Amino acid sequence: MQQKGAITIIEWEDLDKRKFYSLGVFMTLTTRATVYPFSLIRTRLQVQKGKSLYSGTIDAFCKISKGEGIYGLYRGFMVNTFTLISGQAYITTYELVRKYVSNYSQNNTVKSIIAGGAAALVAQTITVPIDIVSQQLMMQGQGEHLSRFKAKPKTMLTRDITVQIFAEDGFRGFYRGYVASLLTYIPNSALWWPFYHFYAEQLSYLAPSSCPHLILQAIAGPMAAATASTITNPMDVVRARVQVQGHSSVIGTFKQLMAEEGVWGMTKGLSARVISSTPTSILIVVGYETLKRLSLRAELVETRHW
Repeated sequence: MQQKGAITIIEWEDLDKRKFYSLGVFMTLTTRATVYPFSLIRTRLQVQKGKSLYSGTIDAFCKISKGEGIYGLYRGFMVNTFTLISGQAYITTYELVRKYVSNYSQNNTVKSIIAGGAAALVAQTITVPIDIVSQQLMMQGQGEHLSRFKAKPKTMLTRDITVQIFAEDGFRGFYRGYVASLLTYIPNSALWWPFYHFYAEQLSYLAPSSCPHLILQAIAGPMAAATASTITNPMDVVRARVQVQGHSSVIGTFKQLMAEEGVWGMTKGLSARVISSTPTSILIVVGYETLKRLSLRAELVETRHW
């Protein structure tokens, strides 16, 4: 009989690294392709002033689908696939930092917070330039009047936007909003992991002992994502405006947003963010936990309960 609450975390030293990385790339690409339309919708909702373009997530989805087709929902996706690099960097950093912290503390919450924050720092350093270009591409079409850069007709959009960013802002333009990104994603990542483990553990106490751990973890993932997204959404709105509209000050952007749209402005894109984070979290959790189980060293395979 499996003891309730006994969800064993698979640690870095338990993994066959070759399997882990080869399967990890496929998992990351599949996840990003699935949730990308909602990331695009979230960006447009956060950048628009008031409800000048869309009234909400569903309205945005319908208008983009009707006006721009499936292509409109995947603007900038090919550029965004380069974040596969940051995805692997995130996973590696999280696991290695978690292992390092375990030398000083066996508290799972402490390990999760520190490792999650460190992983986000490394990943965002790689991701921000990619996001800058990707977000500008997301705003083309119905949202192009809200963007600083407009792609010329019949040109290679990615190259055109990249050249415009460099001409206008230089190399620093590709790291516009870097601080805002760190202030968004480090707390989000640092919160997600401990909440994920907390919810999974609490669910394991409530569920029958025969319930597969993977189901409990798949439920815990979206719960953790919704919690972390709600807490960090105000900074995510500021980040989007800094990166897309070219504002130079995080504090100035925050003050302007509060003056123009009040507290409710800080909730913009939250529903799209939670909607996108729910399948993302399920896919990430199921994919990541399955990935780790499939990547277990041969001698450990029979020691882990699914």
